[in-house]
Amino acid sequence: MKDEKFITTPELAKMLGVSRIAVYKRIKSGKIKALRIGRNFVIDKKDLGDILGKELKQSEKLEIEKAVEKTVADYGETLKMLGKT
Repeated sequence: MKDEKFITTPELAKMLGVSRIAVYKRIKSGKIKALRIGRNFVIDKKDLGDILGKELKQSEKLEIEKAVEKTVADYGETLKMLGKT
């Protein structure tokens, strides 16, 4: 029976819309608090609010991506010139 107090790194990755490796890297860097059980990490559900509150939703990521693409399309040459200064 699964312990309902914790979630696994793959479950958190799915919630955040990132890879399992990205979650692991955040755990290793201390950005995500996790408990090591054997070879695996688990995240206490009480910490989810802090973790999820800091992440962008997939729709927000797409909106930012579209804005960046439009900016590069409209101002690409100008941005290149600014980058050379």
